[in-house]
Amino acid sequence: MNILIYISILSILTLLLSSCSTFRPLSGCPDGEIEWVDVVMINDIKYQHHFPDQTDGNIPLSIEKGSEIGKVTYKMADSACSNHKTKNGDAAYLEEGTPVFKIKGYPSSFVVVANDRVFVAEENKKAKTAGELYAMDQLVKNIYIESTEDGSRMHTFSQSSKDKFLDAWYQLKLEDVEKLYKEGKQEGEPVFLEIELNNGVTFRELYWADSNTFHSGAIGNKEIKEIIDQELSKKK
Repeated sequence: MNILIYISILSILTLLLSSCSTFRPLSGCPDGEIEWVDVVMINDIKYQHHFPDQTDGNIPLSIEKGSEIGKVTYKMADSACSNHKTKNGDAAYLEEGTPVFKIKGYPSSFVVVANDRVFVAEENKKAKTAGELYAMDQLVKNIYIESTEDGSRMHTFSQSSKDKFLDAWYQLKLEDVEKLYKEGKQEGEPVFLEIELNNGVTFRELYWADSNTFHSGAIGNKEIKEIIDQELSKKK
């Protein structure tokens, strides 16, 4: 399957998980074959495991667990109905009782680790800006532009562009992802941005140039658009 199609399906599934009802039947679940997004929800923040963890398998992760911040209390796979709304303690594939830990040196509102897998914040209702969702100042090693065909790295942001991007990122406002999707602001072929943290963890952020929006709900400003356009021109 083309990676672009796969990511689109993944995004739609994430939206469905976020917007479905709270009704949980007593029996008859699961009510179909459900391909859950690999998520866990702790302290009102929904985190997603981005895979594969590494584009370059030769670069080791440098993860040091911090204190425990919660435990999985419900495994959705093989148990939840398709209209299940994710709530605190829920996880798609982590077993019940799995502890969730902070990562030393990184805000737990941004990334956590469970069962040796890193999960990155995907939805935080308290966050009003992109910087509050991804508090990644001084934590990013590189930003890459990826191929939409196979996810391979095609271009690395210059140090200057990376720094300007991160400075601008903190000020961006967040909008409701489902609302943006319904308004057609996340249509067409996106730019795949891969963000590599200092500890080797990577995750992808999708960007639509026409609407200047990101899949996380961040609304780009003039500076963000200019930076991305500039780096896109360099990879050609």
